[in-house]
Amino acid sequence: MIALSKLTAMRAVRFHEHGGPDVLTVDEVDEPEPEYGEVVVDVEAAAVNPVDTYFREGAYPVPHLPFIGGSDVAGTVAAVGDGVEEFDIDDRVFGTGLGNGRPGSYAEAVAAPTDLIAHLPEAVDFADAAALALVGTTAWQALVHHAAAEPAETVLVHGGSGGVGHVAIQLAETMGARVHTTASSEYTEDLEALGASEVFDYTRDDLEAAVVDAGGADVVVDLHMDQYLQFNASVANAGARVIGIGNDTSSGSFDDIGITKGKEIRYQFMSMYNADDIGAVLERLADLCARGEVEPVIYGAYALDETAEAQRAVLEDSFVGKLVVTL
Repeated sequence: MIALSKLTAMRAVRFHEHGGPDVLTVDEVDEPEPEYGEVVVDVEAAAVNPVDTYFREGAYPVPHLPFIGGSDVAGTVAAVGDGVEEFDIDDRVFGTGLGNGRPGSYAEAVAAPTDLIAHLPEAVDFADAAALALVGTTAWQALVHHAAAEPAETVLVHGGSGGVGHVAIQLAETMGARVHTTASSEYTEDLEALGASEVFDYTRDDLEAAVVDAGGADVVVDLHMDQYLQFNASVANAGARVIGIGNDTSSGSFDDIGITKGKEIRYQFMSMYNADDIGAVLERLADLCARGEVEPVIYGAYALDETAEAQRAVLEDSFVGKLVVTL
């Protein structure tokens, strides 16, 4: 039996056309009802990710306009659809993978398939859960699923101050790896506190030599893969795994691709949206967060009607961690 949520109308942030942050408007829309295998979540917090802006800009497709963006959600279950057995009304949950082919989380309520959400322990607050969901799942897929990083290996994280980067540092350190990262020098102390043993200023002229002298890399988590394809090959140890997640431009190249054969380097390019079981990954991340082993840094929080400013800031401002929208 479907349990209807208590609201019939809600506020949601939508874009009616593609463009910059100014195309986002707060509209009153019908509250969703759960379809088979879905729950409706009353949203307490939603994270702000660069990928959310790509849908708004039109770089990534949306099924229709106007459209509600937002990948991450944390809140309580308000309605349960047919076929759902693992979640009940008032359960605390969090999830990711929304806003991609279906309405997202920048709203007072969102319908979510159960394979995109997980139970949220009382020890983890909603803002932290929303901030962790997408970036944590991405870091997990990179380090655990694709790279199969092992204790005592050296993991190099490019862009350690970013959303994925600062969580990947913590996850790799928790797995027993030695963690190195590239970032702005102003964030050295912050990233060392998160678990990085070496923080390399990405602007230094001798960056490649410095990374090699520090032991090279057995695993590379690359958030700027168009810039570092050759660099990664040059600093990689034999048998290294390079996991490409993000890019700043649409092209990249090698100056000497032959080095990849000599070292038998494996390159894996990935998207979090392709994860087989997001819910299962979220359950493990929630446990790590509850134990204080992997915790997102929240740099700033915004109200729902400030989502446009949050989306501007996530691309233009420099900071460690994540931005969230709280309701």
